[in-house]
Amino acid sequence: MGVQQSSISRCICDLEDRLGTSLFHRHRSGVTLNRAGQQFLPRARQIIRGLDESLHAMAALGRSENGSIRVGIYSSIASGFLAELLCSFGDQHNHVQIELIDGNPEEHVAAIRRLKLDVAFLTGTRTWQECDSALMWSEGVFVVLPERHELAIRTAVDWRELSGEAFMVSKTAPGQEIYHYLVRKLADLSWHPDIHVQSVSRDNLLSLVAIGRGLTVVSEAMTVTNHPGVVFRPIKGERLPFSAIWSPNNDNPAFRRLLSMARTKAGSERSAAISEHLCGFEPHASPSQTRDLSQ
Repeated sequence: MGVQQSSISRCICDLEDRLGTSLFHRHRSGVTLNRAGQQFLPRARQIIRGLDESLHAMAALGRSENGSIRVGIYSSIASGFLAELLCSFGDQHNHVQIELIDGNPEEHVAAIRRLKLDVAFLTGTRTWQECDSALMWSEGVFVVLPERHELAIRTAVDWRELSGEAFMVSKTAPGQEIYHYLVRKLADLSWHPDIHVQSVSRDNLLSLVAIGRGLTVVSEAMTVTNHPGVVFRPIKGERLPFSAIWSPNNDNPAFRRLLSMARTKAGSERSAAISEHLCGFEPHASPSQTRDLSQ
């Protein structure tokens, strides 16, 4: 134990003084547990074992091997960046519990400030007071059309072709954000938008599109879902940025590991996009052209 015998004897005597009873029979050939000692020893071992388990649990928490993360989402996780991130994190940290919470940006940010939510992945690049943020990825914007709609035969559409259409959004998140997005885009065309708010889920909203009650828009991640009666068509030139929002005071180790993985993944995808553009240049592109793109 690396401790002198006299020190151990003194500690045992102090313990017996605190307990108010002797724990050993002491004789010339050595010591043996008395009745009190026999009752005390298993309880002492249980305490030591519990302390040891707590120390291991706290060490594992610090290494992000277990724990929990509360994630606010504002988009579909059917595919794309967020789905891949959560899958990769789960593979590496399968003992960490991840709770996904739908909600509006204001609700998520308020929860983040109170440390009730670890991180939220929201649309846009807005700066939120008392929060840190980082741009993570972007997705195309798609209009959802009934299969029999005249634009369904197109591979892509533009806003002018949609300016006379009636749209629907869900009352639940991210309906409010989509509402403001549609108002802004259609108002730019000097068209008074016809937008109806429906008290249904996103899935049922697509069913309403299928029966011809109106159109809606979704981000690219949602387009992998197979919903009968509708088609998804990209809106030309439209991309939606997504950012991670978190509190600088959040010291949850599991969350910090997730954030690190998200930043690494975002950086890798941006680098890949730049490389793809570089490879698309003419073979005799000037050095200045290449330099401008990389910047």
